[in-house]
Amino acid sequence: MQIDLFSDTVCPWCRIGKRHLELALAEWAGEPVTVRYRSFFLDPTIPPEGRDFRGHMTAKGGGRVPLEQFFAAPRDRGAAVGLTFNFEAIDQAPNTMLSHRLAYLAPEDKRGEVLDALYAAYFEHGRDIGDVAVLVDVAQSCGLDGAAVREALAGDEGTAEVLADVAFAGQAGISGVPFFIFNDKYAFSGAQPPAMIRRVLEQVAAESVKVED
Repeated sequence: MQIDLFSDTVCPWCRIGKRHLELALAEWAGEPVTVRYRSFFLDPTIPPEGRDFRGHMTAKGGGRVPLEQFFAAPRDRGAAVGLTFNFEAIDQAPNTMLSHRLAYLAPEDKRGEVLDALYAAYFEHGRDIGDVAVLVDVAQSCGLDGAAVREALAGDEGTAEVLADVAFAGQAGISGVPFFIFNDKYAFSGAQPPAMIRRVLEQVAAESVKVED
């Protein structure tokens, strides 16, 4: 079974959705599952240098929603599955192209680990994951060659893959993340609880058996 998970590296619900998927798979005893991590831009208009985080979030709420109201739900839902969200530490709302490219520079079996490291850098430590130096540190923490990553990010390696994901998401009508696609056929959005994800796994596996029969 293949699961395509579309997410953005500055999306708290994407971090939670990824953890929920991992918890569901930890209890999954059915057919092997491959997770393919795909890129999505929540806000492609953010410039390369980023924006002030609090100003960006205030504008996102139209100035009518207190920032803590934005932060309370992911903070609480994250804590329930062992994830820390320290929104007060974040100064910069980054453009996420470089961070998505970093995920594609990693070997496929390490992309999940790199995404976790990016989420931790941003949401726990308030680091600017639009900054190359920060991304090199993240890469090295995951065992990647920092010099090679720096050189690759200075060029355009990984850009085509990221843009292909974003184009696919647009064509598929994906407007929010996290977004999950199972076997190119079944899909749902949002950080659904592990129990719900397990039910989808069971349904997709059952449908696959029917097709084979």
